[in-house]
Order: sequence, then C-alpha cells, then structure tokens
Amino acid sequence: MRGIGDNVGCVAVLWRRHRGALAGRGALLAANATANGRLSYGDGVADPVRVMVEQGKKKRVVACAFDWPGWDRSARIGQDVLAVLAAYRPRYAKVAELAGFGAEFGDTGELEVVERVDGIGMTDYYGVSGRAAAPEHDPMTDAECDRKIELLRACWSTFDDFAARVSAELRKGPRGGGREKDEIIRHVNGAEIDEFAPKVGVKVPLETRDDTQVLRAYRDAVVAGIRAHHARGDPARSWPLQFLIRRCAWHMLDHAWELEDRDLTNAPA
Repeated sequence: MRGIGDNVGCVAVLWRRHRGALAGRGALLAANATANGRLSYGDGVADPVRVMVEQGKKKRVVACAFDWPGWDRSARIGQDVLAVLAAYRPRYAKVAELAGFGAEFGDTGELEVVERVDGIGMTDYYGVSGRAAAPEHDPMTDAECDRKIELLRACWSTFDDFAARVSAELRKGPRGGGREKDEIIRHVNGAEIDEFAPKVGVKVPLETRDDTQVLRAYRDAVVAGIRAHHARGDPARSWPLQFLIRRCAWHMLDHAWELEDRDLTNAPA
C-alpha cells in the first residue's frame, strides 16, 4: 500500500521528468456509509441541511452548509445570506451528482441554522469562512472521510471543467476589473499548493500548478495526506481535518462559479 511519502515522491518525479504512472484513487465511494454505521451528522445527511452562520464585524456574513464541502456563500451584512446560499443549491447539486451523491443531495430539505459564530478578519474582507463548525471538530468514520474526499474531488473536477471550456477573455467586473482566466487558474491551484496542502504534509513546487499530469498526481498526494491524518486522528495542523476539506472545496467552487459567471462564450457579438 502506498503511503503519503510515496505520493509526494511521485509528484517530485513527475515534476522533474513529466512522466510516470499516476497514483490510484484508492477511495471507496461513501455509498457504503449507511452500511458502515453512523454518520456524525445525525440520521444521515438528509433533511434538513445544517448551516453554520459566521458573522463578520462590519461587512460580510457567511453561511456554510458544512456537511456539503464547498457549499458556502457570503453576503453583505443586512442581506439574506441564507437566500444566497439557497440560490446556489442547483449549482452544488451538479457537484454532488459528480461525486456520486446526487440522490442524497436531492433528498435534502430546508436550510437550518444550527450554529452562529463570530468571524475573523477574512470573513469581512474576503467573505470566506475562517471558523470550523462544531461538528467539524468531531472525528470522522472511514465512510465519512471517503464521502468528503469524493466531494472534494468533484470540486476539483468542476473547477478543471470550467477552466478548460470558458472563454479565454472573461467578462469584466462592474468596475472593469477582475482577474483574467489564466490568473484565476494559477491563483486557485497555487493557493492550495502553498497554503492548504502543507497542512497534511504535502509540499511540492509551486510550478506543479503549470502541468496537468503533475497536478493530478499532486492531488492524489493530498488525498493520501488527508487519509493518513484521518487514520492517525491528527488535525491539519491548527485546522480540523474536515475544515481543511471544506476550505479547499470552497475555494475551488467559488472560482469555478466565477469562471462560469464571467464566461463570454455565448455572449452577443
């Protein structure tokens, strides 16, 4: 059985030589979750959808459907952040379907706020969740870990899909700004490589983001790192492991949906 060190070594070899076999996925779909006993989310992850609301001090509030990694949305204070989160349900449904959990997600009910926490500086400035929900501090079963990994993989695939097919030039923001497509792709993959992956022991050159094959092997190493930390019961440094998965998934989807929204492929001439 390959360990995390083997996976990181594979990334290094691919980076130097741009060849080699990719690490296998090694994950079982969490369709077996109910057969393996409890889910830490209560009676499955069905009705309702549990939400944590993270309140910034001055500008923004974030709603996090933390049982579904990546389904976090923000709004300005005073706006209905739950309505914003609900508006993205159809988009997240495609991610859940890709991960093999379309039926499970389709059975989910209304949003229910189960926790409210104070945000951090990034909550206000970027509209990003900086706090773990209380259940994210709990240990996962193997089935729960498998499930969240598959959802993370679906977020990676969703981002890659939009990055490959949206127009080279993107619609400008209301003030004429916004990153260009290539800048977004480099930012998203680079942030994960530089900030998130080291939390599970994966350290690779930043240039890994520039080669598709190398990036794929790097992601396999991240999955191996998550599994290794889960098996030992270790956090992702100062973050609960479940929060790391959610942050990675959110960053991928946030920019994937940005690419989709700014795509000029079918824009009028």
